[in-house]
Order: sequence, then C-alpha cells, then structure tokens
Amino acid sequence: MSFRNYLQKLEAQGRLAVIREPISKIYEIAGILKQLEPQAAQFERVSESVFRVTGNLFCTKAAFAEYLGIKTAQIIPTLIDAIDHHAACEEIASAPCQEVVWYEPDLDRLPILRHCEKDGGNYISSGVFIARHPQHGPNVDFHRCMQFSKKEMAVRVVRSRHFDAYLKDLKQVDVAVCIGCPPNLLAAAATSVAMGINELEIANALEPLQVVRAKTVDLLVPAEAEFVLEGTVHLERTHAEGPFVALTETYDVVRHEPVLEVKAITCRDDAIWHALLPGGLEHKLLMGMPREPTIFKKVNQVVRCLDVNVNPGGCSWLHAIVQIDKQEEEDGKKAIQAAFAGHSSLKHVYVVDQDIDIYNPQEVEWAMATRFQADRDLVIKEKEPGSSLDPSSEPGTHLTTKVGFDLTKPLSSQGKSFDKAPFLKVDLSRFIKALRESPK
Repeated sequence: MSFRNYLQKLEAQGRLAVIREPISKIYEIAGILKQLEPQAAQFERVSESVFRVTGNLFCTKAAFAEYLGIKTAQIIPTLIDAIDHHAACEEIASAPCQEVVWYEPDLDRLPILRHCEKDGGNYISSGVFIARHPQHGPNVDFHRCMQFSKKEMAVRVVRSRHFDAYLKDLKQVDVAVCIGCPPNLLAAAATSVAMGINELEIANALEPLQVVRAKTVDLLVPAEAEFVLEGTVHLERTHAEGPFVALTETYDVVRHEPVLEVKAITCRDDAIWHALLPGGLEHKLLMGMPREPTIFKKVNQVVRCLDVNVNPGGCSWLHAIVQIDKQEEEDGKKAIQAAFAGHSSLKHVYVVDQDIDIYNPQEVEWAMATRFQADRDLVIKEKEPGSSLDPSSEPGTHLTTKVGFDLTKPLSSQGKSFDKAPFLKVDLSRFIKALRESPK
C-alpha cells in the first residue's frame, strides 16, 4: 500500500481530518498538527504552495501494525524477520514519483514547514535520504534539512553514523531525499543495521517496494514516493543549522553542517507533502520503534524476552520498558545490562514481569510501587556515554548516569502476595441498558 493509498483508506474510514480553509506553512500547520495529535490531518489549501500537506499518520504502534496487517505484539518479530531476511526490490522503468520533473528546482515552491518560533528556517523533517558508497553500497536513513536558499539546505549529519562515514570518505555524496514514503520504508530507514545492508531491501521484506532510477544521480528511489529531491551533499561546504526542536521536544543547538545542493526535484502530478512534527508522536514512533528489535535481541540472549516498549514518555529514545519471563532471581539485572547494550542512548531501563502491560504507564508504575526496593533492585551505571539529545547530559561529552529498575517480583514470595487480585469478568450488557443498545 502506498503512502497515498493509505491516506485514501483513512479518509474513507472517516479517520482523516481534512482542513480546507487556507493555512500557512509558517507555524500554523505545525500548530494544528500538535493540537490534533494523534489525529491524522490533511491540509488542502496551503497559502505558500500548490501542494497539499498531511501529518500525524503513524502516531501509534497500533497504526503501524494496522498498516502491515499485523497485531501490535507482532511488530518486533516482524521487524527482526525483515532485517534478517531482507530481499532485493523490483526495479521498474517509469514511476509515479517522476510524473513531474524540475531540472531548475526552486525549494520555495514546496510546502516546507517552519514549525516553531525559534526555528532557524523552514525544515524538511520527514526526508528519507538515499545515498551510495562504491564499496559499501546503499545507505538509507533520516536527516533533517534546513532550507537557506532556493536550491540549498543545511543537513544535520549525526557523527559516526554510516552517512557520516560515506561523507568523510568521499567528501561529497550524491543523495535522493524522499518525502511521502510508506511506513515500511520509514521504519526501515530508521533501523540500525551493519554497514552494507541495504535498508530498501528491509522495507521490501516488510511489504513489496518497487524502485526506479533517479533522473540526475545514480541511485534507486522508491517508485511511489510523493517527492524526490536529487542533489549532492558537500562535506567542506557548511552552513549554520538550527535551532530546531529535537526528539526531546527541546531546542537542539546550532551547528555548522554540510550543505545539500539540490539539482532536480521530481514528484507526482498531485503530490502530497508528508509533514513530520518534530518531537511529536509520529517522530517518536519512527525513532523509537526500530530500536526495539535490537534491544529485544540483546535481552533475549541472556533471558527470555517477551516484548520491548521504547515509550513516548521517555522521548521514544531515552527509556525502555522490557518485559521478561523471569526464571532466575538475577534475570531482571541481566535484562537491564543487555538492554543498555542493545541501544547505547538509553538512560533508564525498566524490567517487568509478563503480567504487566508495558503499554500502560499505570501498570509499570504499580510494579515499581509494589515490587521494587532501591537497595536491592536498582542498577546504576555512572558517567557513561549517553545521547546528545538529552539536555541533562554533560555538555560536550554527553556523559550521563544510566539507571536500571528491576521491577520484577521475587521468585520466592516469602508469604507475601505480589499479584493483583482478579475480579470476575461479567458481561455488563446483561445489566446495563445503555451498553445493550450501543453499537458494537
């Protein structure tokens, strides 16, 4: 299912808020998306552009699971299987993403949003970058881009990532920035895999993905993307990038970052721009969810792991709730150490038993209240490398104190009860008229 087909499905089901009044790409669209979150929305009349804008499409794991036709609990094994069994995409000769081609690009024609008052400029936040190295092959990931001219953008390149290595090695790298991609590609682009693994093939394993050759760069791009910006990122040409709202919903610092020179823009006839709200639920899902399989695999090597939730309350980056089937008293602490190894940016890890719903914050807090003793169940890892996104980490080094909470119940109860008392499940519609008459 393409990005566009998914929008059509949402609208047919009455789950897409369609806004037809004129609206500005400067602050207004972002403001409405934030207020509507997690409601999906589409803006039909953008004052500064002929193109429509949509956002808040995949704010929950349930929405992502529904797209793939699976249950939420199947997301992690599905992502792991796609990573382990990635498969080559079908290449086609012509594609919807190239129905319109501009060889004299003008970024001002696009509905590139300015989200918040202190932003350094208009930002592409949903752009899937496709690049290629002659030895290592393709790389697909996310980079935010700040527009500063009709053809140029400053690209936030996170150091030590694969694209950073490509850029340092080659000095300039041809790229295709794809906007309006289906969620299988969005999730694949956010995964952390070994260099040389083609994330397009991970997306294809999740759901068949056709690709087409770009017009001005030697790259394969998703055939049904809404927009593709083709160009070159230059290591030694830099421009100030920022401020911009990070995953933590706080402003990131201003840096001098490599410049993307846009050489061509291709798009569909009636292309729809995907606006990814910075620090919003959709941003959090696409950042956090692909980290769950790596945590799961590490934890499952030492104890029986059942599920992982890199939850929005922890910015979908700094916290993880890990559910295990506890067999030995030390399993909780083993799971904590393995979780930190599975995602180095984690700051706090919570390990719970299989009777705790890891998607219900009240149940996790209940486990802490009734099963946790700090002198016995707390794991402290002092001054370790943390995330640059955490404003409380040490400036410059990003060192942070990491903490794990073993919220599992002891295997020997010593006469105490650690389980919630169950109540009888009664069919309320037998006794309450309003429930009998309400539609199922």
